[in-house]
Amino acid sequence: AAPQGPPVYVDLAYLPGSWSARTVDEEFFRRIRSLCYVVSGDDHLKEGVLRPLLDALLAGKHQWGIDVQVTLIPTFDSLVMHEWYQETHERQQELGITVLGSNSTVAMQDETFPACKVEF
Repeated sequence: AAPQGPPVYVDLAYLPGSWSARTVDEEFFRRIRSLCYVVSGDDHLKEGVLRPLLDALLAGKHQWGIDVQVTLIPTFDSLVMHEWYQETHERQQELGITVLGSNSTVAMQDETFPACKVEF
């Protein structure tokens, strides 16, 4: 276990993908407090740990004790994400968590991909 210490505050945090995503738990979100969390890694490994990761965000944010708006930015479309969003929407609102979805696309060098713009 990591030694106890004060939380770390950041503007933007990328959540680990693949096997490392399993290390993101309630304690992670209690200690790493970000205005925006980016959930990336559209792969089969991420799908298996996505729901526990999202539930950990709710549990960890609940422990903050301060009213800070948090934005969750998924970089891929996922059935697990949609189900979590629907099932926990009321709790997200209570905790000040917004899930940023976007139907926008960007075309660069003969490639098109989904994107969203985040401003601080």
